[in-house]
Amino acid sequence: MDYQDTLQYLYNSVPMFQQVGGSAYKEGLENTLKLDEHFGHPHRNYRTIHVAGTNGKGSCSHTLAAILQEAGYRVGLYTSPHLMDFRERIRINGSPVPQQYVIDFVENERSFFEPLHPSFFELSTAMAFRYFADEKVDVAVIEVGLGGRLDCTNIIRPDLCVITNISFDHVQFLGNTLAKIAGEKAGIIKQGVPVVIGETAPETKEVFLKKAEETGAPIRFAEEYEEEEYPNLECELKGIYQSKNTRTLLAALPLLKAAGYRIEEAHVRSGFAHVCELTGLMGRWQKLQDSPTLICDTGHNVGGISYIVQQLKQQTYHTLRIVIGMVNDKDIAGVLQLLPHDAVYYFTKASVKRAIDEKQLAQMARAAGLQGESYPDVSTAVRAAQKESLPEDFIFVGGSNFIVADLLASRDALNLH
Repeated sequence: MDYQDTLQYLYNSVPMFQQVGGSAYKEGLENTLKLDEHFGHPHRNYRTIHVAGTNGKGSCSHTLAAILQEAGYRVGLYTSPHLMDFRERIRINGSPVPQQYVIDFVENERSFFEPLHPSFFELSTAMAFRYFADEKVDVAVIEVGLGGRLDCTNIIRPDLCVITNISFDHVQFLGNTLAKIAGEKAGIIKQGVPVVIGETAPETKEVFLKKAEETGAPIRFAEEYEEEEYPNLECELKGIYQSKNTRTLLAALPLLKAAGYRIEEAHVRSGFAHVCELTGLMGRWQKLQDSPTLICDTGHNVGGISYIVQQLKQQTYHTLRIVIGMVNDKDIAGVLQLLPHDAVYYFTKASVKRAIDEKQLAQMARAAGLQGESYPDVSTAVRAAQKESLPEDFIFVGGSNFIVADLLASRDALNLH
């Protein structure tokens, strides 16, 4: 099998949440523990940092990795979902896992894992942990896939846990109240391992305090943390929501130093200033065009979109044009209620099975007071927005990771940089 054959095998033989949604979700750690034993518990060979949360966990994971890279560590980074290529999920010092490693892993191990019928995420997690051990990383930053308590990354014993925030997402698995969702995320808090909580609400703070008390885990709330150590910190990630991620990370750094990590001010500043270059992060308030301005962002739930709407209000433009598509298991009505009424909309759908039909989305949007046309795919929608724009207009593309993925895949055709 070549690399594309291997990916098709993975996508077709193990269910992938990114493509099919809830049917790919496997509750429990039984498969994960069997895979971990088979591969010799590879995550015990290096230090780890565990990052959970509804929004912001990807940005925080990448920025932590960037800081540690600048401090001279060989850093594994495991995140999801990918935008362009599966290999984005598994990186060492910013470089994706080689295609040949993915091919060999599947070829050599399929006789063991096929009878287990693992999920795509269970298998990719096992691959990441094994790869990091094979390549002798010093530390791996591990982003939780979904929830925390039953997530297959939750077999590690990290030096630090980070929980960025709690808002409504994946309620069908994690619960329909913030307290229930917090309970699932708090499942990564482990005996004696310090934890940083980025944001709280009254109903979530109690959940975290209780879990920390039960496990004897030192807990720090970033909202209560006053950090004057890095004045005028320059951040490459420009979304306004990044200010909370920044505070979360600055609250975490002293705990990492206390755990023996050698991190100096220059490493912190350089990591924040060059995170995309150092780690390959894409899709976070990413500018792809000037005149008209075109920005994309992967925010895809009520919590993420609310920050995007705030940031759109701060822009200056002649006309705001929003290219949007969503997947069918999100709170679509809740997102549509947040969006500005004075924008021109281009409703579209991403190239995944979970994408809501663009005409259905347009119908729901009209009921919410939003006006626009529907387009069958992202590049057609973006091209229409570009064609209708004046140089001083502002085009925003988002609503889903998959909309951004399709946009990035069409960059050349759309003359985006």
